[in-house]
Amino acid sequence: MSVKIAIAGCSGRMGRILIEAVLNSPDCELAGALDQASSPALGQDPAAFLGQTSGVKITADLHEGLANADVLIDFTRPEGTLAHLAACQELGVKVVIGTTGFDAAQKAQIGAFAQHIGVMLAPNMSVGVNVVLRLLDQAARALNEGYDIEIIEAHHRHKVDAPSGTALQLGEVLAKALGRDLKTCAVYGREGVTGERDPSTIGFATVRGGDVVGDHTVLFAGIGERIEITHKASNRSTFAQGALRAARFLAASQPGLYDMNDVLGLN
Repeated sequence: MSVKIAIAGCSGRMGRILIEAVLNSPDCELAGALDQASSPALGQDPAAFLGQTSGVKITADLHEGLANADVLIDFTRPEGTLAHLAACQELGVKVVIGTTGFDAAQKAQIGAFAQHIGVMLAPNMSVGVNVVLRLLDQAARALNEGYDIEIIEAHHRHKVDAPSGTALQLGEVLAKALGRDLKTCAVYGREGVTGERDPSTIGFATVRGGDVVGDHTVLFAGIGERIEITHKASNRSTFAQGALRAARFLAASQPGLYDMNDVLGLN
């Protein structure tokens, strides 16, 4: 039995990659395609850019776009995702969230929705990134003394939030493994006379430019050696495949808030 999937932001770069991934997956079915009310693509077939027909029309009407879906995959903006969650709760549709940039209050709202429907929230859907997160937990516990930790991330010029959601997730994993609170130990920028580095901090550096899909490096800098754990995404299809794995997982899950560790069986 196929998983019926709706895609939010279907005319965007990630939306189109998700549509292609769904259409190429024999166990998935494209059941809905959502876009903004101002989109010139409304009423068109979301598979037209591939020279295909899907039998679905792009709509801004949430109820219409979600009516036949089991799962919504959403890589949009925080405000839009929260609006989609409200409609999904009403209709009993589960949600895979790849959107980043949520603040604490918005994350609390997501948790409230997850009491009623299955929600999978991950700043990065890449299987590789989530394996890196597990490796970092082990590395941080072993390198907890004498090593300065810096997180360097790079993304394309169009990304609107910084540091990336993935970089922040890396920082959260590191801080937890070290018994620290990222809110108090993170340093997000350095300029001027900063003084010596506080060894209890975790530094972040952000690069924006060109068409970089997503590069993340965690540097453990000790005396006489450096250890770097790096993940580089060469195209967005890795995120789409991870999102489909999450959709398959949610389709068989009870209401609750899940992450990629749940999807990959790493918890």
